Amino acid sequence: MTGLQLNLNPLTEPLGFIKVLEWIFSIFAFATCGGYSGKTEVHIGCKNKTAGDIVNVTASFGYPFRLHEVTFIGANKVCGEAWTPWHLLGDYSSSSQFYVCVAVFAFLYCIGALVVYVGYMHMYRESRKLPMIDFIITIIFAFLWLVSASAWAKGLTDVKSSVDPKFYSNIDNCKPSTITCTPGDVSSMGSLNVSVVFGFLNLILWGGNAWFAYKETSLHIPPPGASPDQDPSPTGMAK
Repeated sequence: MTGLQLNLNPLTEPLGFIKVLEWIFSIFAFATCGGYSGKTEVHIGCKNKTAGDIVNVTASFGYPFRLHEVTFIGANKVCGEAWTPWHLLGDYSSSSQFYVCVAVFAFLYCIGALVVYVGYMHMYRESRKLPMIDFIITIIFAFLWLVSASAWAKGLTDVKSSVDPKFYSNIDNCKPSTITCTPGDVSSMGSLNVSVVFGFLNLILWGGNAWFAYKETSLHIPPPGASPDQDPSPTGMAK
């Protein structure tokens, strides 16, 4: 039979249930990374003035973490001299955007796969191509999650170093004897840490789901008409 046949039972089976988890975890993956914004702060003052004259300069950063395009703002003059803006260091857009891209495409594929499972599972199991395509794509996404999560974990480590206010309180602009620079606050990056965790959780889910997708393919299930107990001897010899 062809056409839509709504059936929620596949969602209670490992193949469908894990796909639902993959769909949910992919949302958390790109939301925790792509929705992040934060700031880092440095306090600048003059050694011959009071604490009330300290100037706070702030750099606001966020996804996709092109930090070299971000400057510290908040001061026009420091110690009577014109303020020369500082830039953050580094460009980590490649790893973060690759990670979010994998998460978004995984999210979209999960939606398509769940539609097939719920509405067209009878066609899925009657076909030899659909399970094989599902299995191959699942393997590809497991690999992509491994690469993207690992790259983003390394990129996040570099982002944390690049926005550390202690680093900018020791740069050349702070070395003149008339200027004092002290590190300020930096935004929590808890959600970015969570995004890395979700990346590796997705890797586990897609890697595990590959086994259940494999069990639906002709590599595991014999083609219709084939029997493992079938007598291999020529029919003409059996009388």
